[in-house]
Amino acid sequence: MKTTDLNFNLVDSYLGLLKSLSPDSRLELIAKLSASLKGSKKPSNKSLSELYGAFKSKKTADQIIADLKKSRNFDRKTEQL
Repeated sequence: MKTTDLNFNLVDSYLGLLKSLSPDSRLELIAKLSASLKGSKKPSNKSLSELYGAFKSKKTADQIIADLKKSRNFDRKTEQL
């Protein structure tokens, strides 16, 4: 199933739910949807490559992994059956 087919099926499902609402409720919903579209921002075109190197540390990767493993606490107690 393509994404567009899924989107249309989703829209049809929502429309079926909204048919039971009163006309005033539907108009209020339209107003809120319109306001949300007006206030939405355009997605940025930042790529993941721009995030490369964002975390800076003097520790090596192996030291960071060792620190993470040391900081783990396993205090779960199992009961004998």
